[in-house]
Amino acid sequence: MAAVTAAMVKELREMTGAGMMDCKKALAATEGDMDKALEFLRENGIAKAAKKASRIAAEGIVKVLVEGKKAAMVEVNSETDFVAKNADFNAYVDAVVAQVLSTNAKDVDEFLAEKWSKDESKTVADELASQIAIIGENLKIRRFVKMEAENGFVSSYIHMGGKIGVLVQVETDVVNPAIEEMAKNVAMQAAALKPLYTSRDEVDADFIEKETEILTAAAKNEKPDADDKIIAGMVKGRVNKELKEICLLDQIYVKSEDGKQSVANYIAQVAKENGANITIKGFARFENGEGLEKKNEDFAAEVAAQLG
Repeated sequence: MAAVTAAMVKELREMTGAGMMDCKKALAATEGDMDKALEFLRENGIAKAAKKASRIAAEGIVKVLVEGKKAAMVEVNSETDFVAKNADFNAYVDAVVAQVLSTNAKDVDEFLAEKWSKDESKTVADELASQIAIIGENLKIRRFVKMEAENGFVSSYIHMGGKIGVLVQVETDVVNPAIEEMAKNVAMQAAALKPLYTSRDEVDADFIEKETEILTAAAKNEKPDADDKIIAGMVKGRVNKELKEICLLDQIYVKSEDGKQSVANYIAQVAKENGANITIKGFARFENGEGLEKKNEDFAAEVAAQLG
């Protein structure tokens, strides 16, 4: 049994918004298991959120590049907002996203090992080290994504100068300004409402099963005298509500005039108006610094160490 510490209570409180004593009780009841404590709070109606709140503390920028039917997006982190706005840093990230567009690397490690396109005597990692030395801050190519639409196009959106970037893959037999505007609106939707999936088809069955289990326990605690049919109805409604929040096509379209139209229905409306067949095949959303916590480190020493 893990000892319940003040730090654990604080972390659970930040994750759930529940009171300190409730968090302490949940941890004690679950022998210090954080995941089980979170489930305990949700089952007892004390915590509503399933996801841990991200602490966004790192700086940097997200950039996108679209050329023809291909697109790339990259997140490069810096340690200060001052550097993120620096022209030289931005030019470097422009070069990185251009190389991502043509890379065959499957992940960041492979990407760092390949030749730097602007100077093949160096690798991408070598150029990153050079930029660290020049800028004087620790920099990191954190993640990238590529997207291609053979039968349509890729739409992109950048929010707040690179705080959030979105790519949307659109399959369509008609491409015109109205459909391009629709795609841009869908990208803005993804930027604003943080969907996790394109549609329900992408949602893992294990996730649905686990949510059903947790919500069933919560419903039984709320209505201990209710029969199984009523409990099942309650749970189904709550699972559907959650899916409407995390699936892009199920979300309420933010520009909906009546506040009821889903993104899927908005796309269908535009398709009908333009005599087109339109499918959103997928999307990618990067929020700069998402899930990262800034550390107090001696970056000058780190740069010196990298220079060897």
